[in-house]
Amino acid sequence: MRVTASAAGSTSTATAVLDATGAASYEFDLAWSIDGSLAGPADLVHIGSIATVLEPGASDVARLVQDRRATATITFDPNIRPALIDDAAAARARMEQLVRLADVVKVSDEDLRWLQPDRSLADAASAWLAAGPAVVVVTRGGNGAFALTAAGRVSIVAPLVTVVDTVGAGDTFMGALIDGLLEADLIGADRRDDLRELPLGLLEQIMRRSADAAAITVSRPGANPPTRAELAAA
Repeated sequence: MRVTASAAGSTSTATAVLDATGAASYEFDLAWSIDGSLAGPADLVHIGSIATVLEPGASDVARLVQDRRATATITFDPNIRPALIDDAAAARARMEQLVRLADVVKVSDEDLRWLQPDRSLADAASAWLAAGPAVVVVTRGGNGAFALTAAGRVSIVAPLVTVVDTVGAGDTFMGALIDGLLEADLIGADRRDDLRELPLGLLEQIMRRSADAAAITVSRPGANPPTRAELAAA
């Protein structure tokens, strides 16, 4: 898959602005499209954020997920950027469509409240789980995270850390979550049934490791996730 921009156009940019606590907000100036298709087999397709809502590429992403679900695990992090959304109702409908196609969904509490403003976090996550995914994980920053599966609920506390900035925290958690599922041999469409039977104890271990990874990222400037060695030392 190749992402292209017009030679006559400007370079796409994302500007992160930090507040006094190190929390980031973002300003965007971008446009994108997909030229061609994903070549070769894939056991995992991860989607999220701008790519799922910004046309013309967003429609291509939705078709890609439809095409690849027969062979790949689909992981999804909505990672909403309201500044880029002109039609909130249409964006919410698109997110619901992708949730139904996903095997694993990770969403922040802030994003879930934006997407499901009339429901509690627990009710919204339960509704998403019932729609199709095997696992729904809700991250809550310094308040930890919880996950729902058919077997029940897992909750973890956040590691204590001095926050420098929050840029990359969610992506780090998502990456570590996927890595944990890879290590557990739960990636690939042929592993979908096993993923649905993921033991809660193993899920808790993966989530704790993901939270540790995110804690390292927020403890230093920029989107700078830890290496495996750093994570093992932590």
